[in-house]
Amino acid sequence: MQIELTQMSSTLLSIGGIFLLGFAADLAGRYTPLPRVTLLLLCGLLFGPAGLDLLPHRFIDEWFPLLTHIALCMVGFLLGEKITVSAIRERGKSVLWMSVGQAMGASLLVGTVLFLWGTAPAFVLIMAGIAPASAPAAIFDVVKESGKKSHFTKILLGIVAIDDAWGLLIFSFLLAAASAISGQGGAVDAFLTGCGEVAGSIVLGLLIGLPMAFLTGRVHPGEPTQAEALGLVIICAGSAVLLDLSPILAAMVMGSTVATLASHHEHPFNEINEIEWPFMILFFLLAGASLHIEKLAAAGVIGLLYVIARMAGLYSGARLSAHLLNADPVVKRWLGCCLFPQAGVALGMALLATDRFPELKDLILPVVIGSTVIFEIIGPVITRHVLNKISNENK
Repeated sequence: MQIELTQMSSTLLSIGGIFLLGFAADLAGRYTPLPRVTLLLLCGLLFGPAGLDLLPHRFIDEWFPLLTHIALCMVGFLLGEKITVSAIRERGKSVLWMSVGQAMGASLLVGTVLFLWGTAPAFVLIMAGIAPASAPAAIFDVVKESGKKSHFTKILLGIVAIDDAWGLLIFSFLLAAASAISGQGGAVDAFLTGCGEVAGSIVLGLLIGLPMAFLTGRVHPGEPTQAEALGLVIICAGSAVLLDLSPILAAMVMGSTVATLASHHEHPFNEINEIEWPFMILFFLLAGASLHIEKLAAAGVIGLLYVIARMAGLYSGARLSAHLLNADPVVKRWLGCCLFPQAGVALGMALLATDRFPELKDLILPVVIGSTVIFEIIGPVITRHVLNKISNENK
């Protein structure tokens, strides 16, 4: 009997194999210094085009964008539970200003270093705008995997939750500035577009979050079905894509609205939490398969400068703002180290910048893609190490 590997069978085998790799990564993460996020990314690199090339390219190209939006919306929704009105009153000031501090620190230091190195002014502004972008999904999963709940993790997740908004605003402003100094039109339009994306994402989150808060515990008394919660989260993702808004920011506002207003607010979060991991397995492994390891060499010295300056900027910005706010010593010392991961948001910004500055494409993309490989692999490892160190010090 002749066995022919069809598109359908290869896709099914790939999905089944990915889930088994996720199971193995979850087990290995408990007994190695590497978090499961990094292990899944490494598996993606190994089995993807950069390695053994066992995953169908069509599967990667078509499924990864879809899963990215769903996964980010799930993460945003779950992060939104941490940002209720009571939580904002309790630690809103510290989270707000420390998030501003780390974002500005990364942007300023990256911009300064690249300017002193002598790169083109437009490139300096673009990279300074991309630097604050983080990887909320990776940071969130490392915290979740660690099982540690403390004042530090609450501060960290609060900052990660709103980091996307600051990143979009800073990038929009600096992209507009780069357009202005390059003599291009539409500098004001670029800035207003960024502000509109943030405002529109907030409005979308409210529009879906308000009816969700009302329905929770009413349509199905006691506990909403998983279909209800998952359906609204995916509708949020689809609406954000349709309107060209930020899925994670819209979902975060939606989750915050539900957590603040719904009397049975814990039920939809529990339901999403139960079903989240299979989506995250697919997302992280395909993210690893999508990484272009060959871009590391192409990034060269400028890429290395960007990596070092961004890490130093995040650390110094978070530490300075925590010091000015008289935060706990553990927050001052370790917060910046947990914010190193950088992924899809930065790549999206890079693609947007290359559309406006095609002449800089061969410089921007290698630096951003190459540095993403580094940040995605070592960032979660550092975050997990910090969480374990803090936990051991508190024993």
